Amino acid sequence: MAETGDAPGAAPPPRVMPWDLHPSLTAERLQVCARLLANARRDAIAMASHELGDDPWSIGCRAYAFSRHRLRRTAEAGHYPWLSVLDESHHFVFLIDEVPVRFYRGPAEEPTDRTLRCQEVEARQLSLALGRQAEEDGLLFRFAVETGEGGRVERVVFLALRGEERTECFWPVPLEVAPPQAAPGAAVQLRLIADDGYEGPTIGRNTGGALPPPRPRRAGGVRPARPAPATGLF
Repeated sequence: MAETGDAPGAAPPPRVMPWDLHPSLTAERLQVCARLLANARRDAIAMASHELGDDPWSIGCRAYAFSRHRLRRTAEAGHYPWLSVLDESHHFVFLIDEVPVRFYRGPAEEPTDRTLRCQEVEARQLSLALGRQAEEDGLLFRFAVETGEGGRVERVVFLALRGEERTECFWPVPLEVAPPQAAPGAAVQLRLIADDGYEGPTIGRNTGGALPPPRPRRAGGVRPARPAPATGLF
């Protein structure tokens, strides 16, 4: 989904960052969401059993379900007051403060027609968060989860898409952070940002207990929809 080219020798357009479009879309918050999506896919791959018939399609369906569950569970836990779920159905829309966001697996440069489809509840929320003009312009916010060999996450990109032909913002989310300041001459090593507290699948070990139940939903929350058949979106 490329933009039209500029004239030779023209200065490149200024890079638009997520927080330029809305102050709620901070780097730290987008990192948290990207980490949740990456960890969910990691767990789906860890639980796969090729001997029993798992294949990329079944792993992708599980990764999509795990991603929805992890975002919902984290929102219900209340660790991040800015994170909530708007639509729990198979379309799944979550909120960063009041900004609606969806996610998909695939190349960030090539969102599909399905990716560009805006749900009615999402459109209404966009109008509330950014004004009626944003809805009329077709502005959408998406996380693209790009995968490589074995279905493992290679990159998570935050996108702001305006209409079918224009990418307003393209920001690869850093999944690593620098360590504390080291002494001069000391080796410096990047580390993955911390997990969200969930240990993931308990394959091969007996923990003797279950995960604690989520907190009760707040009044007025979206009622869970009946799960739709898996379509292999993820």
